[in-house]
Amino acid sequence: MSYPVTSQPQCASTCYQTQLSDWHTGLTDCCNDMPVCLCGTFAPLCLACRISDDFGECCCTPYLPGGLHSLRTGMRERYRIQGSIGHDWAALTFCLPCALCQMARELKIRE
Repeated sequence: MSYPVTSQPQCASTCYQTQLSDWHTGLTDCCNDMPVCLCGTFAPLCLACRISDDFGECCCTPYLPGGLHSLRTGMRERYRIQGSIGHDWAALTFCLPCALCQMARELKIRE
């Protein structure tokens, strides 16, 4: 015997986070975490690989065309951070070490 559905399941208030947040630290707040700052300055690709690995992606992702842009955009989407693909592109193109440091600090804070 089957029972008819009389009401649909409702989403609890925690299903979707509707409010957007900001990055916890600014793009130029590199000195807030000196180890990350030094790594971003002198070994940015090593830092990029660590960010990728910590984010759950392959550590080779930064070596792929558009890999860093995808990571930054994915991070914004996962953590519901305000911004756009254009802002991500500009940060990574013109301020690569600062953008990597910001991403590493964000992962450290969120994880």
